[in-house]
Amino acid sequence: MRYFTPSFLILALFVLGGMAFKLAAPNTCGLILPDDSIFVLTGDQRRIPFAMRQLEKYPDTDLYIIGAGAPAFGDITTQASIESDSKSTYQNALAIKQIVSYAGLDRIVIITTEEHMNRAKYLIRHELPNTEVITCPAMLVGMPAAKRLERWTIEYIKYIATIFGIKES
Repeated sequence: MRYFTPSFLILALFVLGGMAFKLAAPNTCGLILPDDSIFVLTGDQRRIPFAMRQLEKYPDTDLYIIGAGAPAFGDITTQASIESDSKSTYQNALAIKQIVSYAGLDRIVIITTEEHMNRAKYLIRHELPNTEVITCPAMLVGMPAAKRLERWTIEYIKYIATIFGIKES
């Protein structure tokens, strides 16, 4: 019984929760329909190129690039609407809410990296409870395992904070 100290139990719950968090993250792109609107959250160099490849497959979809990293990707304004004021995932969710409300959308596709998807989806669904959210994760391929583990851990901690009401993490 001495092995089951409170700190051991907390650590075990944290690790098990992290495993559940990883398993709950989508690892394939949901079905994108021709008239969908795709929202890509900036912040990782993989996201916008991945979204542009999706746009090639679905040329009639509307593409919105959301977040402060959009201008760094050059002249993509002919193919996408850009919102570059939001600086956090929560602010991204608020920007998406504004666009969705204005356009009257009832279904959207979210592109972000796989480790970021759970928290992004949670925040967007919280802001848009009546909107169907389809996930399309950009995978963390070609990244060393230690770096992937670090990113997953950071996002898991941010997700826990978000669940407890800290949205600007």
